[in-house]
Amino acid sequence: MISVIASIKVKPSCKDLFLTAFKANVPSVMAEEGCLEYAPMVDLDTEWPVQALDINVVTIIEKWESLDALKEHLSSPHMVSFREKTEELVIETSVKILTAA
Repeated sequence: MISVIASIKVKPSCKDLFLTAFKANVPSVMAEEGCLEYAPMVDLDTEWPVQALDINVVTIIEKWESLDALKEHLSSPHMVSFREKTEELVIETSVKILTAA
């Protein structure tokens, strides 16, 4: 199993538009072979001093059975369409692909 943490910084005031498009795509992703978890998250203000808050970042938590399943996901038609629909909303994306230590 692999985990993915994708941080997507969206343009100010575009988070709701991005989340609407993302949530509409979730059922297609969850139906993919090898997808175990796929959910958008946003920062929760805990008032802990070590936490860096950014209201314009959506963090995607993903779990996949294998790297091959993730590769298939990234090239799926619904993901290509999603990226096209949201590219004008996104400033930058960073991704961490992780495996158990």
